[in-house]
This record gives sequence, C-alpha cells and structure tokens, in this order.
Amino acid sequence: MYVTALGLLDFRSYQQAEVELTPGVTAFVGPNGHGKTNLVEAIHYTATLGSHRVATDAPLVRAGASRAIVRTEIRDEYERDVVVELEINPGKANRARINRSPVPRPREVLGLLRTVLFAPEDLALVKGDPSERRRFLDELLTLRTPRMAGVRQDYDRVLKQRNSLLRSAQMARRQNRSSAADGQLRTLEVWDSNLARTGAELLATRLELLESLRPLVSGGYDAVARGKGDARLEYKSSVPLEPGMRSREQLAEALLAAVRDKRQDELDRGVSLVGPHRDDVLLGLGDLPAKGYASHGESWSFALALRLASYELLRADGGEPVLILDDVFAELDAQRRDRLAELVAPARQVLVTAAVGADVPGELSGVRFAVGDGLVSRA
Repeated sequence: MYVTALGLLDFRSYQQAEVELTPGVTAFVGPNGHGKTNLVEAIHYTATLGSHRVATDAPLVRAGASRAIVRTEIRDEYERDVVVELEINPGKANRARINRSPVPRPREVLGLLRTVLFAPEDLALVKGDPSERRRFLDELLTLRTPRMAGVRQDYDRVLKQRNSLLRSAQMARRQNRSSAADGQLRTLEVWDSNLARTGAELLATRLELLESLRPLVSGGYDAVARGKGDARLEYKSSVPLEPGMRSREQLAEALLAAVRDKRQDELDRGVSLVGPHRDDVLLGLGDLPAKGYASHGESWSFALALRLASYELLRADGGEPVLILDDVFAELDAQRRDRLAELVAPARQVLVTAAVGADVPGELSGVRFAVGDGLVSRA
C-alpha cells in the first residue's frame, strides 16, 4: 500500500496544505520548525490515531482553530483507492469518514493504512521508561490487529475505574468509615475480574508478538550493526508467570491471584499495582542489559532494529507498510546512515524528512519537496 495524497486543514502549523505523493522515495526538505514533521505526523496519525510527538490531540490543532482535518488518500495492496478523513476535536469526540461515509468510531479506520515511523524519539525505546516500550508493543499490536484498539480502551477504562475505587477505599479507611470501605471492597472484586479478563487478552497478545519479534530484532540489529552484538528481548511481567503460560485462561487466573496478593499494598497506595500497565520489555545485548550499558551507537542500532523488525512483521502479514524516516539521518553516524538507507530503499513507499538535502543518503534519491514558511512545493 502507499499514500497518493495528503490534505490538511488547520493541522499543526498548516492552515491548509495539499500534497500529491507517489510510490518510491519522497523527501521533505526544509529548515527545522517549518512543518516537515507535521506532514509525516499526519500520515502516521491516520494509521495509528496517535502522534509520535505528543500524548494528546490538542497540540495537533493549529493555534486559533477549533478543529483540524487530515485527509489521506491511500491505494491499498489490491490497487483500490480509499480516502480516510479524520476530524480532530480536542475536548470532544473525534470523527472519521471512509470514502466520505461517516463511521461510528474513529478506530474503524485502523488497518486501512500501516506505517512504520523512525524518529529521533526512538532512542527512548532503549534508554527511556517502560512506558515507551509498552507503547511500542501496543501500537504494533493495533497495526497488526485493529480490534486490539478496543481491548486496550476496555483495559484503560477498567483500570481508571479500579483506581478510583482504590482511592475511595483508601480515604474511607483513613476516616474510619468501615461500612463505606467494605462496600467499595465488594465492588472492587467485580473490577478485579474485569481487570483479569481484559488484562489477560492484552498480555497474551503482547507475549505472542514478542515471540514473533525476537528473531526479526536479532536479524535487524545484525544488519544495522554488521554482526556486532546479539540483541535480545524479554518480557517482564508484573505477574509471576510459569514457563509456557500463554492461554488467556491461565493468564487471567495469574492476574487475579496477583491482584488479591497485592490487595493490601494497593489499598495503602490507592493505585493498581498489577497488570499490563506495569510491565516492561527488557532489551539486552549479549549478557548485558542495553539500558545503562549500551553505547550511544549501540542504542541507536537497537532502536533501528526494533523498527525494522516491525516493518518486516507487518510486511509478512500482507500489505507492505509505508516507511517514514523523520529527521533520523541527522542523528546517525555515516555507517549507520548508509546501512539504514540501504535496508529501507527497496520499500514500496519511503517518506523522509531532513533539514538539508545532504542529510538524505544517495540511496534514497527520488522526489523532493521544499518545505518552508507554511508552503510545500515540489523541488
């Protein structure tokens, strides 16, 4: 699949923009702060309903505007044309249309476009907090299986409700209101079951995904670093898991047991301490953890390997994703820059942003757009 056109209305810095795109390599070149990343961010948003730069939708709407519209025209693997239009309404419900027809929920568009985005922020996958690695897994899960967006939303709702009950029970106990605390504890047991059920589905799919990623990450790291290290992935659960425990039923039982075991600690702290929201992915190079031990170059190689593995996995599923390289070449040394360019060049569509043309490797020659002062023009 590939994107044939992008239209923006009040998105980020753009009051309006229209860009026609083709297969192969397209580079957006211009000074920093002039809107290059905004273009590829909009395309990635169409695929994931999220930004790689901010956690909420509000910054995506141009200052002074009440909403933003992103219209992405896609040609899928069957050579069919699909138009996805997203209306971003901060503080209110977003809306979506597919081929001009409204859909009940924006998540209905998930799966129509797949993207894999490389960005300077990717270094946080190796050096950052566990939340960065959880986000990486969950975004990839949703790209592969769009229904997981609903599972994730269900889990988040359960977690929010459960945390609210824990805080209320904690306050009631401090105020010696035993009857109120007892009632909240009985209600909490219902939400324990919901947490175990939805959490088990999310945990099971994460474990399955990690099994598929392991050899691809190892191969990706070997390709980028040219055999200098053995990249490993290990899932670290907040729940004690027996070897080979993979079924939803087993995982739900393990989650429920762990929740009950942590009941007193959760009441003391007023927060849920068990579940996929507390998990991590441990990255290793050889016998050492990557975080804290890997050099800057090794960390970059690992981050690139994770993205390359995502691309290979999505391509194997069918429907080759669009590759987006957002100002990443300026962050890499010459060897990694050339190697990454060599690895991604054969992709169906590659979108690159760069501050100067010289940052785009020769292997990625193709169409170029100049970006500056709110304008996008073919160079």
